[in-house]
Parts: sequence; C-alpha cells; structure tokens
Amino acid sequence: MKLFLVLLALSTVPAMAADSTKVSGYISESKCGAMHSSSNPNTACVKKCIDAGSSPVFVDDAKKQVYTIDNPALVKDHYGHHVSVVANVDSSAKTMHIATVAMLPDQGKQGASDMHSMCQ
Repeated sequence: MKLFLVLLALSTVPAMAADSTKVSGYISESKCGAMHSSSNPNTACVKKCIDAGSSPVFVDDAKKQVYTIDNPALVKDHYGHHVSVVANVDSSAKTMHIATVAMLPDQGKQGASDMHSMCQ
C-alpha cells in the first residue's frame, strides 16, 4: 500500500511540472493591481496596502494582466519587486500557484509614484 502511494505521488510530479510556466512580472496588491508599474514600483505603497488588507497579486510584464496568487506567503519578501516566477497559471480564472520566485536585477527606480496617494 505504501509503495502504491509513493508511486501515485511520483506520477503526479511530471504532470504538475508540465503545466508550469516561467513568467516575468511584479508583485503588486489587489487594490491597485497593474497601476504599480515594474519600471517605477512603489514598494512602500504595496506593503502598506497589503498590511491594510489587500492581497498580493502578480502582474505579468507582457499583458499587464493581474493574477491572484493562491499561495501568497511565498511572495511576502517580494512586495513591489520585479520578479521571475515558475508557476501553474490558470488563465481563465486569472490565478496562479507559484512554485519559485526570484528577483530580477532590473528593479527599476524605487520611489514614490502617482499611486502613493491611494495607499494612504
């Protein structure tokens, strides 16, 4: 029985890996979404909104689409950062389950943006 469970668990790993996609974007929050840009992120604003109850979200670079992150604890050290993630993406539901996250070297100009007033 234990061998069967191990084999079953291992058989799902390739299927999960096949659905994973590497995507670049930035970690924003549900209140402002794509209004925070990767070229001028306001990390303090993103953190403040999340602390006030907004949820972290992922905004992809290519289409500026906002995805709900179903495992937000994984990105807690990356609020407002430009990142590359490996994730299982559900485009129709606009959700993603992130497997790995890494900061990209081009973090943009950190500072105040026009959106800062919305975070107060």
